Amino acid sequence: MTTTSRTGPGPAPAPSPAKSEAPGTDNRSRLLLPVVLAALFMAVLDVFIVNVAAPTMGSELHASGADLQLVVAGYTISYAVLLITGARLGDRFGHGRVHLAGLALFTTASLACGLAQGATALIAFRLVQGAGSAVMIPQVLSIIQRAFTGEARIRALGAYSAVLAVGAAAGQIIGGVLVGADLFGTGWRPVFLVNVPVGAVLLVLGRRVLPSGTGGPQRARGLDLPGLVLLGSAVSLLTVPLVLGQEEGWPLWSWLSLGAAALLFALFCGYESRLARRGGAPLIAPRVLRHAGMSLAVVRILAVMAVNAGFLFTLTLHVQDGLGYSALRAGLTFAPTAVVFGTVALTWRRWPASWQRALTPAGFVLTALGTAGVGMAFHGGGDGGVWIFLAYAGVGVGLALAFSPTLTGALATVRPEDAADASGLLATVTQLGQLTGVAAFGTLFLNRLESLGAPGAYTSAEALSACAWTLAATAAAGAVSGLVLRRR
Repeated sequence: MTTTSRTGPGPAPAPSPAKSEAPGTDNRSRLLLPVVLAALFMAVLDVFIVNVAAPTMGSELHASGADLQLVVAGYTISYAVLLITGARLGDRFGHGRVHLAGLALFTTASLACGLAQGATALIAFRLVQGAGSAVMIPQVLSIIQRAFTGEARIRALGAYSAVLAVGAAAGQIIGGVLVGADLFGTGWRPVFLVNVPVGAVLLVLGRRVLPSGTGGPQRARGLDLPGLVLLGSAVSLLTVPLVLGQEEGWPLWSWLSLGAAALLFALFCGYESRLARRGGAPLIAPRVLRHAGMSLAVVRILAVMAVNAGFLFTLTLHVQDGLGYSALRAGLTFAPTAVVFGTVALTWRRWPASWQRALTPAGFVLTALGTAGVGMAFHGGGDGGVWIFLAYAGVGVGLALAFSPTLTGALATVRPEDAADASGLLATVTQLGQLTGVAAFGTLFLNRLESLGAPGAYTSAEALSACAWTLAATAAAGAVSGLVLRRR
């Protein structure tokens, strides 16, 4: 198999996937990327669109704070746990075919979420919705890796990374608009129901433009069900105490669960290594981690997505509960971050070549400065004034530079036969980062708020400030991660 040159994005010989994986006509080729990226945008949107709807949900469904965190995190739990298996299913049954199956499940679950009558039912449907995303989304990167080469692949990956992270801030904005509109008195329900017509259109278009064949020789690989059980159990045992521990007062079971999660992660790593040595098909193939820069990319993506999710989640809690913003105003708060992020993510490759190596560390530094600036601007319970918009822009630029070059660089040189595993790995890391960010920084915010006593703008600002400095420290760690890992 040939690979794209590591020294530049020039044209490379086409990879040799099965012919059935290639788009059939020029018209299909032009529609292929928009169709799969629209599905990606919708799935990423749903990680965050519920944030600004959470207070309305809590009121209408009589949901506790832990219930609301599970509504947010439940989607991401099943999404993260099943992503690699979703990628493997694409290898076995065809990436286009599996993408459509996941899209159908996601769309159906979105309808069920929008019609849910209680918090428990909503959490359950969110888990199903996340499973649909896990089946659907890994196919996007695999289709891009197989359908595009050379400069076209680099551009497609740049668009992918832009959609992936712009969707986070856009979710807040669109969620605010939909909840604020209160269409036909439906309150929070349109944040889910909006997926139904969009999903239906994408299903129709997808049947016309997506490849339907199987992936060739890789289709015979097993699904590694023991590895899936170990990983799923470890993620669940880690997430549940992070989400519920604060509200329950950190009982003994929460600490035992965290310890069991660490043990299961270790068992998972050991099992995967032994399976690979025996010639099996582990969820995470060691050779994928050995690709140039992949280990560093994993660390950086984990850090940047944790900061991204933690920032959006805690800031939403502050502006709605602390400052009393409406859902619409809270959603529009994130517009500067989304606009700047999208602009930078789509244009960074046109910047001078001499800047390229420094973009990711510089992005983490700007993120650290921006998140710290947000905390300082809101200090004392004020609205932040004009300085808050400068801080938002700094966060947007920083996150774009920390994320987009990292993802593009890691995937640009992956061999086509490793596309599914690399796609699943980085998509899983992205979701685990977001899950960790919501759980860890959300818990920090709520703990700090509770310790300060009576709720209000001042105490909420103090809780946000504690989170902002921790977010800045995490971003700073991402900035130096390259120096640490390259010296090993």
